[in-house]
Amino acid sequence: MPRKIMVAGNWKMRNTVEESVALASQIAQGLTRRDLEVLLCPGFLALEPVALSLSNGPVLVGGQNLYWQDQGAYTGEVSGPQLKAAGASHVLVAHSERRQHFGESEKTAALRVQAALRAGLRPLLCVGETQAERQADQTQGVLESQLSGALAGLAASACDRLILAYEPVWAIGTGLTATDQQANDAHAFIRAWLAGRFDKAVANSVRILYGGSVKPANAAGILNQPEVDGVLVGGASLSAQSFLAIIQAA
Repeated sequence: MPRKIMVAGNWKMRNTVEESVALASQIAQGLTRRDLEVLLCPGFLALEPVALSLSNGPVLVGGQNLYWQDQGAYTGEVSGPQLKAAGASHVLVAHSERRQHFGESEKTAALRVQAALRAGLRPLLCVGETQAERQADQTQGVLESQLSGALAGLAASACDRLILAYEPVWAIGTGLTATDQQANDAHAFIRAWLAGRFDKAVANSVRILYGGSVKPANAAGILNQPEVDGVLVGGASLSAQSFLAIIQAA
């Protein structure tokens, strides 16, 4: 069965609750495609209001992060069960900004993946190399290390709920974008790694999105690559017009 394309928007720490609900509504009203999945990841305060505003339509809602304990004295954290109860179906794990600013490691990424699965959420695990690592020809080594660490102990049977996102750090918020071939090559390496770690059936079923300065102008080229199963969009998802144009390009 062909892998279903996903177009996901990560709104990061932007938009008030009211602005988030308005943007989600504009996207939902302008959506004409039903042959792919659309996911929006608003800030935590806006997650439930956005989910409620979208409850009668096809647009999915996800969290931007989660803690690995289901409850407890962890001030400032958000758990998987809380996200699920608020209307989330997915959650981002180990986004490069979490790695860069908040000390995310492969060990904590693995704990978050397991917590997401335990809560009935689909984890969207992010991996990718820095510019220095790419220039040093370390891309594959970095991806292998991140994947093996974050997916440690994961059973093949759980992979039907797993989504991966290749997001080269050097292309996030910089205006730089991996070429279509660079993106496809990285995705192909990840898929080959999945086949070795699990089996070919898992490798052929897990969706791998590309993230990194995706815009309407470059979306079609990226999405046309055989190993690319969708995109994780940052800044361009903050405009309904540009996000819908990316969806149309899929």
